[in-house]
Amino acid sequence: MKISEKGFTLVEILVAFSIVSVIILSAPMVIFPISRGNERNTEYITSVRQVENAGYWIGLDTQMAHSVVADNLTLPDFLIFGWIEWDAGGEPTYHSVRYFFEDMTDSVGKLKRYHWSSDGNSEQTLIAQYIYCDADNVTHTSTASYQNPMLAVKLTYLGNDMLESREFKIIRRPNY
Repeated sequence: MKISEKGFTLVEILVAFSIVSVIILSAPMVIFPISRGNERNTEYITSVRQVENAGYWIGLDTQMAHSVVADNLTLPDFLIFGWIEWDAGGEPTYHSVRYFFEDMTDSVGKLKRYHWSSDGNSEQTLIAQYIYCDADNVTHTSTASYQNPMLAVKLTYLGNDMLESREFKIIRRPNY
């Protein structure tokens, strides 16, 4: 090309077009695995949050409990807690908390918490979803076992082909 001439040659345009084509065609091969990785990460975070939220609630109730029933319960019941709260005037308020499964399909359901107290209050709370409980699958199922003063709870999330378990060992506080 002469100095006075302006523009690109056909060879320069073909080389530039080839480079741009390679970049455009390879972009989906890079973007798809990244987006799939993000989906898996989101599913993982969801599964961990479900079991850790349930562990948090169960831990709070274990700390309050005077009585814990975890063994020999049949579905839908999972855990039962009881305690007495004394007010400043020495009057007792009795509390009972029951964890149970609801809407079970293929051994997967919602873990709910029902809190009743003798002062007339009662409430039901959704604690976690996609919790797996199948007595025939001892390796992966959600379980609870109590040996005073320790409650051992294993919670398993099963959803979107993701299986995630967490184990919690909670020592019940002494009740004086």
